[in-house]
Amino acid sequence: MKRKYFGTDGVRGSVGEAPITPDFVLHLGYAVGRVVVREDARSRPAVLIGKDTRVSGYMLEAALQAGFTAAGVDVRLTGPMPTPAIAYLTRALRLSAGVVISASHNQFQDNGIKFFSSLGEKLPDRVEFEIEAELEVPIGCVASKDLGRAQRITDAAGRYIEFCKATFPQEFSLRGKKIVVDCAHGAAYEVAPHVFHELGAEVVAIGAQPNGFNINAGCGATHPESLQAAVLEHHADLGIALDGDADRLIMADAKGRLYNGDELLYVVVADGIAMGKRSGVAGTLMTNLAVEHALERLGVPFGRANVGDRYVVELMQKNGWVWGGESSGHLLCLDKHTTGDGIVSALQVLSAMCRHGRSLSELTKDIELYPQSLINLRVPQRFDWTTCLPLQSERKAVEAELGEDGRVLIRASGTEPLLRVMVEARSQEIANAAAQRLALAVPQA
Repeated sequence: MKRKYFGTDGVRGSVGEAPITPDFVLHLGYAVGRVVVREDARSRPAVLIGKDTRVSGYMLEAALQAGFTAAGVDVRLTGPMPTPAIAYLTRALRLSAGVVISASHNQFQDNGIKFFSSLGEKLPDRVEFEIEAELEVPIGCVASKDLGRAQRITDAAGRYIEFCKATFPQEFSLRGKKIVVDCAHGAAYEVAPHVFHELGAEVVAIGAQPNGFNINAGCGATHPESLQAAVLEHHADLGIALDGDADRLIMADAKGRLYNGDELLYVVVADGIAMGKRSGVAGTLMTNLAVEHALERLGVPFGRANVGDRYVVELMQKNGWVWGGESSGHLLCLDKHTTGDGIVSALQVLSAMCRHGRSLSELTKDIELYPQSLINLRVPQRFDWTTCLPLQSERKAVEAELGEDGRVLIRASGTEPLLRVMVEARSQEIANAAAQRLALAVPQA
């Protein structure tokens, strides 16, 4: 079955266009509330609602609140708060579900609604299908005596700050380190600087003046050039860039050299192995081949999931693994948190640096990312690349030539008539040439 409204991470779109409209979000809150009432045996279920700093968050928060209370569900409000904070607080406060109003790394014109179960995990498919079924039913309202109530949680930030700090070993300190923290003018602007400061660091906060419109605008994990410039300007030891909802992470060293999710995942895993932990690692189809080879040298099992942290978590849970991540900076340490958390992930990297007394460049010296060449090709509608004989023939030839020193990834876009052709190889020249060969074998639209 295919979902009508839910994507890989909740419901998302441009504000004012379906489905991110006040009337739909009101109905969505009511539908989720109806499912929560059925699923939760408590007489008065309650949900937690957090958001990032987009101006549309006010409108969508009010619509969701009205929908939930109309269904007889109490609401707890946190205001701007990182997505992983809502996952944690939902679990810690023993609530029925958590809701985040955010479009993550997108610009302010977009927004979305994400959900967490009472355990702080992404909703299972079964529950999402139940919600979509409820959306087909006209919205109603419980009797006045059964209406839900709303209240604001005033200590949400403090609770989450303490949770993050608890994932950093007590025997270590960040004293003597100057760290630039780029909050992307997003949900972590009030909490992230405090976490690192309270652990001893001198913190230079940038991207921490949200105005409703500047979230992810030329800053944060999707635009790390701001982080690089600030690290060099302030002569910092390290830079940490989060995205708008603070679930992804990019880091920079004192020279301004960037480290993506693949490299940071390797640092965390190698540190865990050195401490005697045993687990496999889940990446995605886009995870750099160098990571797979480096983990193989450590004797660590590795598997690839589809792109999206939801699928990474599914593979981790299936295999009983605690580590996973994406090149974009979503890192998962299930021994620390139930979901990807940019602040917690940064603390695990810092923990490895403290434990071994080594810099990021030293900790990643055993992994040199392979150059990639990605070509997006516009193809005819309903084009099936798997049955295109010229492309399949060329793919086999390229893969044979690359051997274990490269790989080919071909996948169709889920939203446009595009075919994405990606080649990894030992050199950029080889990757570029191989990608061009494959592109020439694809019929153009």
